[in-house]
Parts: sequence; structure tokens; C-alpha cells
Amino acid sequence: MAQQMVTNFNGILLFRRDYRERDMLIKFLTAEYGKKMFFIRGARRRGFKMAAELLPFTMGEYVGDLRDQGLSYINSVKSVQYLEHISQDIALNAYATYVMNLMDVAFPDNQPVGRWYQQLTSALQLIDQDVAPALVANVVEIQLLQPFGVAPELRWCTVCGRSDLPLDYSESYGGLLCQQHWHLDPHRLHASPAAIFYLRQFSVLDLAKVHSIKVKPRTAAELRRILDEIYQNSVGVRLKSKRFIDQMGSWYQPLAPRKNEDWQTNDHQLWWWRTE
Repeated sequence: MAQQMVTNFNGILLFRRDYRERDMLIKFLTAEYGKKMFFIRGARRRGFKMAAELLPFTMGEYVGDLRDQGLSYINSVKSVQYLEHISQDIALNAYATYVMNLMDVAFPDNQPVGRWYQQLTSALQLIDQDVAPALVANVVEIQLLQPFGVAPELRWCTVCGRSDLPLDYSESYGGLLCQQHWHLDPHRLHASPAAIFYLRQFSVLDLAKVHSIKVKPRTAAELRRILDEIYQNSVGVRLKSKRFIDQMGSWYQPLAPRKNEDWQTNDHQLWWWRTE
């Protein structure tokens, strides 16, 4: 039997969708209960009282009627943070959209996501501050591999356990191979030592430390190639938001210098490209 309760909850608005003539469906990632879909009656009517609090790229504390099956309902808003820079900058918009899409696909609805609520909060706040948004997205991609069920071995060679030799990534072996075992997989990714270094570092990196990370454009492009291979072949996920970023100039080609980042993007993405 479905259960329901009226309670406070903290949430990040993942996407909105028009429903019928005057209503709206909004999906939140909640800190306490995971992803939930909310029915907002009258949200498209002029003068709707919670219109400003339910804009794209908002997060906050809400009071709602939460149900473990079907649609939930929002009764009121206690406090809200609006990520203004993301909403105004089309490149920041692209990265924020992509990391939220990944979170939506990685976890089932109605199940708590543990530390990942705070992880997404941190990622979005960093992107909103224009702190290396492409790097932030890379960290999220790598660390989400485990929730996706891939969990590659990035600590040492999957065959012998050595980490003191040059390493490369093997999809067939589900992680790293040391130089002594490269012959076992002729289709290994042939990645540079720098790309492997960042792949390993980002798998355990605290997002709060991204300010101190600098990645050369060539290494960034190679890391992007590795992650694309893993997500396409091992995870089996290729999101519209990611394809859109690639089409708009890739993750690595700079248009102009941006603060705190030594490589730039010409990425354009509209926030409402949420669902795949």
C-alpha cells in the first residue's frame, strides 16, 4: 500500500515539464528520499504564488506531501537558492544540465542517494561560480561510474596489483593494466601517463579542491576521449545534453580565457533539455 507524509525536505530541481494546460511536473533530487516527481497544480497560470521558487536551477527547503509511489505534491517553500550565473551563461548551463542528467540516470527514483545529494550541490555551486566547470563535470562522471555499476579498478593493475609501472586503461579487464600486461589487451585505450594520472586522481578527488587543479588542453581532450569510451561501451549511456556539448565546440576548445580554468569550451545547452 502506498504511503504518504507531509514533511520538510531539501531538494535540487532537476527538470520541469509542462503537464496539461495549466499544470507542471517537476522532478527533484531530495536529500532525504532521493528523486521524486511532483505535480504542481496551476504552475503555468499567471500569478502562480510559487513561480519564482520553482524556476530552473534552484535548490532549497520545501514542505510537501511526499508519496513513496506516484506523484508527490509541494505545499510551500521555506527557503530557496537560485543559481543565477548558470541560468544566464549558456556554457555554465550546459555543464550543469549534463551533471544533473547524469544524476537522474544513475539512480532509481524514490531511493536515497546518500552523499550524492551533497556532491551534486557542490558541483552546481562550483559551476555557478565558474570554477572549472568542465573539470567539475569530469570528476562527477568518473565518480558516478560506481553507481552506474561499472566501478573500474583505478588503484593498480587488475592482473598483478602493481602500481609502480606505467599504466593504461583496459575496458576488457575493467580497469588499469600495468606495462607488463599491456599485451593482454591490444585494444587498451593507449592513454598517456598524464591522462591516467588525472583519471585516477579524479576518482577520489574532493570537489572542494578543484580550484587547485590545472589540466593542459591536450590532456583534457585525452581524458574526455577516455570517459567517452567508458560511458559509451561500459556504461551504455550517451545523453542528449552531452551530445549537444560536443556539437557546440567540444569540452576543450577555448573561446576566451575564463577565470580559474586553463582550458575553455564553446558549449551551449538549454536547461530544459533534461530528459533522454
